[in-house]
Amino acid sequence: MTIRLFARGRFALVALAGALLLAACGEVPLAPIDSRLARRLDNVRLDPGAAESAINAYRSSRSLKPLRLDPALTAMAQRQADAMVAGDALSHSVGGPFPTRLAAAGIVTTEAGENLGAGYFSLDEAMTGWRGSAEHDANLRMPGFTRMGVAIAKSPNTHYGVYWALELAADQQRPSDALRTGGF
Repeated sequence: MTIRLFARGRFALVALAGALLLAACGEVPLAPIDSRLARRLDNVRLDPGAAESAINAYRSSRSLKPLRLDPALTAMAQRQADAMVAGDALSHSVGGPFPTRLAAAGIVTTEAGENLGAGYFSLDEAMTGWRGSAEHDANLRMPGFTRMGVAIAKSPNTHYGVYWALELAADQQRPSDALRTGGF
């Protein structure tokens, strides 16, 4: 999901550039979690620095500027991953509408995007899934994005076991700039 904000008078229009879905977004039933799968799930870890490096290596290979980890986007990603586990749903709206979640996180920007995934047991798997989806790949390659936050949440009692959230945004705007340019 990518959101761009455009000014028209004193009001900003929000244009959604499509709902982004991974191939894993479909309802593909998983077998009940057995002990091997539970151990594998226990071993799923996310190193945000490694995720930043992997995404930046991919962006660099496409002559794009690097992203930096942003604490507010990381917290937003964690809330979304936790909401997906709590709701047992891979969904851009389970934690609330994306624009509402951006505002609640204090993210003031003209451009933001979100990549979600589920059932991936490593960063490499998540990256492969995102690069393999035209919409998610477009978010990874968005030239205006400058910062990111990434998180996972896990539960063996959910459909996918592990849920991933990647939040991306352009530079933060000062509130006075947002009023002038139409951001929120």
